[in-house]
Amino acid sequence: MSKVEMSKQAAGQDDDAGREAPKSRPVRADAQRNTDALLEAALAVFATSGVDAPVREIAVRAGVGVGTVYRHFPQRSDLIAAVFRHEVDACADAAAEFAAEYEPGEALTRWLQRYATFIGTKRGLATALHSGDPAFDALPAYFDSQFRPALQSLLETAINAGEIRKVQPEDLLRAVANLCVPPRDGGDDHALRMIELLIDGLRYGAKSPTTQLPQPDQ
Repeated sequence: MSKVEMSKQAAGQDDDAGREAPKSRPVRADAQRNTDALLEAALAVFATSGVDAPVREIAVRAGVGVGTVYRHFPQRSDLIAAVFRHEVDACADAAAEFAAEYEPGEALTRWLQRYATFIGTKRGLATALHSGDPAFDALPAYFDSQFRPALQSLLETAINAGEIRKVQPEDLLRAVANLCVPPRDGGDDHALRMIELLIDGLRYGAKSPTTQLPQPDQ
């Protein structure tokens, strides 16, 4: 075969590869749906049966085979860490959703309530997360990298709108985490009520809304 023919054949293979590439996307989408279903199922099972629940129970709830669970998450620690990251991502993403739908103060309140729900999930994973397994070593940094900017954006908007006074995001995250410690007789909505009181307190000393200067013509 001549060099010209070989070049044409290689080009044809490249073209074929390019034409075939889009066909792989549904496979990736299916795999992502399977992964999401597994993580949601694992979260539900962990909440009721603990992090040592049988893998088969998670597989049945997700509607997949046990082999699929192990293919995605060879070790139980892999699954627990993935559940944690999945919940962190969902909570962080909710900040932008609330900001687009509600006024600044309401958006902040709703996100802190959503964060309180996450704290409950994290508490259910606490035994595993604090076990010393190196698989969980990177999770605190991941938590901080996702939540700090999400909350910072909501805070700045609410502060500039004159709805709350200035507060550091890390202080607010710690405060909400402390408020989420369940009391003996506080009821299921204790944390949500405490967050409302916290927001009321932040309204004291709020400055006037920041005036937005008109932007110069481009």
